[in-house]
Amino acid sequence: MLERWFKLAENKTGVRQEMLGGVTTFMTMSYIIVVNPRILAEAGMPIEGVLFATCISAAVATLVMGLWANYPIALAPGMSLNAYFTYSVVLGKGVPWQTALGVVFISGSLFLLLTLTGVREQIVNGIPDCLKYSTAAGIGLFIAFVGLRNAKLVVAQPATFVGLGNFSDHEVQIAVFGLILTAVLLVRRVGGGILLGIIAATIAGMLSGVSQWPSHIFSLPHPAGTWMKLDLIGAVRMGLVEIICVFFFVDLFDNVGTLVGVCEQGEFLREGKLPRAGRALLADAVGTMFGAATGTSTVTSYIESAAGVAAGARTGLGNVAIAGLFLIAPFFSPLVSAIPSYATAPALILVGALMCKSVVRVQWDDLTEGFPAFLTLVATPLTFSVATGLSLGLISYTLVKIGAGKYREISPLIWILTALFVLRYAYLAIG
Repeated sequence: MLERWFKLAENKTGVRQEMLGGVTTFMTMSYIIVVNPRILAEAGMPIEGVLFATCISAAVATLVMGLWANYPIALAPGMSLNAYFTYSVVLGKGVPWQTALGVVFISGSLFLLLTLTGVREQIVNGIPDCLKYSTAAGIGLFIAFVGLRNAKLVVAQPATFVGLGNFSDHEVQIAVFGLILTAVLLVRRVGGGILLGIIAATIAGMLSGVSQWPSHIFSLPHPAGTWMKLDLIGAVRMGLVEIICVFFFVDLFDNVGTLVGVCEQGEFLREGKLPRAGRALLADAVGTMFGAATGTSTVTSYIESAAGVAAGARTGLGNVAIAGLFLIAPFFSPLVSAIPSYATAPALILVGALMCKSVVRVQWDDLTEGFPAFLTLVATPLTFSVATGLSLGLISYTLVKIGAGKYREISPLIWILTALFVLRYAYLAIG
């Protein structure tokens, strides 16, 4: 049954390999179980309810992606969007969190509508190849930077923005140990090398007293605080069109960029197009609507899925493992939260390095291809946004093609997207 549904042999994978990839992805993104409730709690939401909503929405969306689209790409509430939800919408504009959840549900409905009509699939497949390759590499630099920051190997510096961390810090030492160990395991092609590195760094941190052993293992979930508390009528009455558009556009292109980047790394693209793109895009629409109903912000694809792909996941069976872990996570939240960020940092750094290989496929000799690719490559990590990197790349692609007189290489879809992005930045400048 597994072979018929997931086509394991056709994708040159097996059950063990998929399970290993799924567990690796879950461990690299498990921080969201702790971080998302903390951020949304500042908006006045009950933290226990948000924790349950985070896990259940991630499980549902990830399962849809795995069973319906057969891709090993996990989903969960997005980090940038939960911050926008809390600090800009609820605290900044004074919108009740119940109403804000209604806004998220409406934006998810728009995702669903555009997915069913095929518009989002055309966007994914219409992105120029040079931007597909550079988006994958840009995401690689992005998650490597996140890993270096989590490991405290890169820290903020007022004069130079970033600088080298302090090697006397025990967290830095353990992260370096995990990085070297994981790199050696990968070089020697040890099965589950990334997962073993995370486990080794976690145990080393606990044995050395840098992080604490979990005080207990089990806990009961408490979903009632946010379950079905969204206020759709309030969202419609307040006319929050601007907020709906922000949720919609940021997630639209963040999700598209992540899908393209991770699928490029996993070699899922066929002649520059993503098979079953419509099915894959349905996952975040369903997840966002379900998440809003249960009590969390917008659900989107996670770049940490690249860690699972690097560990061997090639089909949706890996997502079944991830979804299963998210479903039981509310009962083991103390254990999950015991995995420190410095232990998963080496995995992000090394996966980032692996993802950069796609950049060699860009036609660097052609500046109309090379410059947009370069801008996407550097803007993604420097702006801390996949959506921004992709949007700047698309705008520059159109402009340099016009400058070179290569109008015919600009598709109608790229013209439309460029106009939308220019209007977006013009609106931000006016605001």
